[in-house]
Amino acid sequence: MFIDRAVIEVRSGKGGDGCIAFRREKYVAKGGPSGGNGGRGGSVFLVASKTVNTLFNFRHSICIQAKDGEKGDTKLRYGKYADDVYVNVPIGTVVYLEEGHTYLGDLNEEGKTLMVAKGGRGGKGNACFKSSTNRVPRVAENGEPGESKRLILELKLLADVGLLGFPSVGKSTLLSVISKARPEIADYPFTTIIPNLGVTTTKDGRSFVVADLPGLIEGAHLGKGLGLQFLRHIERCRVIIHVIDMSDTGRDPYNDYVVMNNELKEYGCRLPERPQILVASKMDEEEATKRLEEFKKKVDKEIIPISALMDEGIEELLFKTADLIETTPLFPLYDSEEDILDTKVYELKEEEKEFYIRRLDMHNWQIYGDKIVKFYKMTNITTDEGMMKLITHLRKLGIDDELERLGAQDGDNVILDDFEFDYVS
Repeated sequence: MFIDRAVIEVRSGKGGDGCIAFRREKYVAKGGPSGGNGGRGGSVFLVASKTVNTLFNFRHSICIQAKDGEKGDTKLRYGKYADDVYVNVPIGTVVYLEEGHTYLGDLNEEGKTLMVAKGGRGGKGNACFKSSTNRVPRVAENGEPGESKRLILELKLLADVGLLGFPSVGKSTLLSVISKARPEIADYPFTTIIPNLGVTTTKDGRSFVVADLPGLIEGAHLGKGLGLQFLRHIERCRVIIHVIDMSDTGRDPYNDYVVMNNELKEYGCRLPERPQILVASKMDEEEATKRLEEFKKKVDKEIIPISALMDEGIEELLFKTADLIETTPLFPLYDSEEDILDTKVYELKEEEKEFYIRRLDMHNWQIYGDKIVKFYKMTNITTDEGMMKLITHLRKLGIDDELERLGAQDGDNVILDDFEFDYVS
């Protein structure tokens, strides 16, 4: 089964917690802190691999999860780093963040790797907090939380040439003639329901990959027919072979030409910029020559007449296609794709607030925000020093003042993630 779109969830591992411990060493008067750091959590990577050619394994929404790092131990022993998780996806997979459909990367080469969820760093053990004023620290860090994301995977086939046209215009027949591909061919519309790839070689030794896409109809960019589902596969093609049926089907070839180009324009992704080779198919049919002459009067472009059945015009088409491929550059999926992949861009943005406060009801308040929640989760509050560290940080941020300004009263319940305390003015 050909699956070219999937939604998955990825979760990286949490960092291991730092350890609180003290050594007892002979001939050392007061020993000292010996808690080791936690290990890093595992990250999740997607890898482009030729061993898979479809997103079939991701057809059901699945969760890919890395393990947490191990906790630190006594005697300054560090926790073990968790293994990273590598998942193979087909070459040509484009990855987006589901929220906002944010572009993350294009896995368009064998072995190309993309980190989609970074493992949390390990927490510091109490040995890291030793100082000249605090010789026996009883505080440590918890591991950094891992990341959780929902991703959209879209497979966009790697092909040099895309065969475009209405249903039953002869695209599959043409592909079967110019390559060893064996697509389904029949005398009814929408015979092709999945893209087919074929490798073509000219007589002078040049070769290229051709993609036969399911037939498009008017309104394909809006989801009609099969077009919207498979138009994405033509985004990588450098050259488009536009196949127009000249047999007596009752359709107007010129109208088909106009409608198909309008669909490319409405879909976007710079498809109209790609060079087109117009192909008049089924020239062995009666009256086909007459319809071609009428078509030429309306379209002032070179048109290559072919007959796949009689093997006429095929060689000319292949040489024309190979010449165009050599002179046509690759089209990036996005205008800024090179910048995204090769350059890290720093933008001046308004700094996110450390915390936010909202009133849940008359006597309940909630403190929230990524920064404050992360600090809380990484603070070990099982010791008095750890609890004092958290309280001092909250006061330093001005949370007490903000609660007072919002009208909090003594005894009101304040919630920070899964930690609750009473407000005292």
